[in-house]
Amino acid sequence: MPSLQTTSLRIAENRLFILDQQALPQEKRWLAADSVDDLVGHIHALRVRGAPLIGLSASLLLALLAARGESREQLAQALETLRAARPTAVNLMNNLDRMKQALAQENCADALMTEALRLVEEDKQLCDNIAQAGAALITPGSRILTHCNTGGLATAGVGTALGVIALAHQQGNISNVWVDETRPLLQGGRLTAWELGELGVPYQLITDSMAASLMAKGQVDAVWVGADRIAANGDVANKIGTYSLAVLAKFHNVPFYVAAPQTTLDPHCPNGEAIPIEQRAATEVTGVAGSFGAVQWAPEDAQVYNPAFDVTPAALISGWVLDSGVVTKAADLFV
Repeated sequence: MPSLQTTSLRIAENRLFILDQQALPQEKRWLAADSVDDLVGHIHALRVRGAPLIGLSASLLLALLAARGESREQLAQALETLRAARPTAVNLMNNLDRMKQALAQENCADALMTEALRLVEEDKQLCDNIAQAGAALITPGSRILTHCNTGGLATAGVGTALGVIALAHQQGNISNVWVDETRPLLQGGRLTAWELGELGVPYQLITDSMAASLMAKGQVDAVWVGADRIAANGDVANKIGTYSLAVLAKFHNVPFYVAAPQTTLDPHCPNGEAIPIEQRAATEVTGVAGSFGAVQWAPEDAQVYNPAFDVTPAALISGWVLDSGVVTKAADLFV
């Protein structure tokens, strides 16, 4: 397989490496993902994260395994193991469906490599298209609030919601970006703040609970978020805390936009209630861990509820910004 480099993925000497997103921003560390167990472990630990990136990393690993001579049966098993690694992110399922079709071809090794590289290039183009469509909605002097991380760290390209913000900044239309820290794993505080700093976009970091106060003071002109899955009725699963922002935005008459590629659409999922929501470890809430070490602040026996995602009803969404353009009615998403 030829060499490849994105913000978070690297292929060199027929090996897959991922940028450890748990080590950022203190350390930029690349980790090998040479086996299915390696990659699944990275996904579970959120060293690889972001719905598009998860799907792409799984596809690239399958292609590399095929190039190393693994049998069709071994590859089929690897595909299904990777499919189960992150239940909410539908991009993973969509990408692996295409890889499964490649696996069925006579020369499956070449087909898998071709398809994996095609998916990477498609994602870059999807991101560019989303950025173009979304930036047209951002007016000069805008103060944008965003949640979690939706930039180049989460995709092969410029990102989804953060790609929109980056392009709007280049066009001179961003006054400030309010960055939710995004509890409990601080993807906003660690990753989005880092990316915006690298891009030179003006931002201020806030705790998640500060958003209501900012909206009440008229300091937020729009909310932009990404998505891990969009159901057939327009409901959106995204990082926990997104639904709260949508409710607040509705009350304060602030536009609420979801930026996502068409690979995030799931026509087979009727509504948000049918989206599987991953439950994560209690330790993410009872303390904090990172490159700096670990701290426990809750009682050792504290009972914890820790869903990784919540669902925002379509009625609270001002527009779905896809690579195909802006959709303002849920009924038009799958037209």
